[in-house]
Amino acid sequence: MTANNTMVTEFILLGFSMLKEVQPLLFPLFLLMYVVTVAGNVCIILTYNLIANLHTPMYFFLANFSFLEIFYVTSTTPNMLSNFLSDHKAISFYGCVIQVYCFLLLAGTECYMLAVMAFDRYNAICRPLLYTVIMNKGACVKHVIGSWSIGAINAVLHTVLTFSLPFCRSNQINHFFCEIPSLLKLSCQDTWINELTTFTAAGCIMIGSFILIMLSYIQIISIILQGNLGSGRKKAFSTCTSHLIVIAIFYGPGIIVYFRPKSNYDSSQDAIVALMYTVIAPLLNPFIYTLRNKKVKLGIKKIFCQKTRH
Repeated sequence: MTANNTMVTEFILLGFSMLKEVQPLLFPLFLLMYVVTVAGNVCIILTYNLIANLHTPMYFFLANFSFLEIFYVTSTTPNMLSNFLSDHKAISFYGCVIQVYCFLLLAGTECYMLAVMAFDRYNAICRPLLYTVIMNKGACVKHVIGSWSIGAINAVLHTVLTFSLPFCRSNQINHFFCEIPSLLKLSCQDTWINELTTFTAAGCIMIGSFILIMLSYIQIISIILQGNLGSGRKKAFSTCTSHLIVIAIFYGPGIIVYFRPKSNYDSSQDAIVALMYTVIAPLLNPFIYTLRNKKVKLGIKKIFCQKTRH
């Protein structure tokens, strides 16, 4: 940290300041969304662990994705909830550092976890005879570790670069959490290196993983158009639509925020857009995956039936 950084001991989060009068009413709404998100993802993890016939690569990745989502939504939502009820909507300097690191770690990991899940569906549909060989237990674990490693490297890089800047213009962030584009606006130093790094890394993480996902689905769609999809692979393809919905909700708003020209940057608008990938996407994911997946629904019913019998 530079000496100039000691000028800032906390940041004031101004996100949703335009909705000041209704913020107490927003608290129960977002609290409910947070509780449902955590409960839904915990339910998926428990179902995977307790139902033996779900111990396949697809559900292994889904359980890991749900674990990731719990911490992802927790990195921003609890602080936002406390600020809804507080007149002093602040986060400490080091609290902001931790939030930036955790958010970037989890967001970067999620990008490549979605790519891994698409790769899994590609192998299940396009290479069914080799599926168990390619997606063996060791390979699945390596894919998960690789996703977390990419997220960690991305998070360390951006956190160090961002908080090495002097924040002497203001300590007021026009957002509901510490997000890098909003923080860069507070620095009185030239931030072109940070902006270039953010654009490059976001391109590698978001666009890179998005391209891998699209390549997987192009191959899947080509198999379908050839009419070579047997009954087993038709069942496998039904899970792909759920995956594509999740991808659209997560990537769409993220690309808008991180790849929009700086001249068009508006923190107040970005706070609304950011809700899509920080709160709404994690909330919808358990429903998207369970409501369209018979095995998961049967597994959940089986667990509840066993509980009621005892």
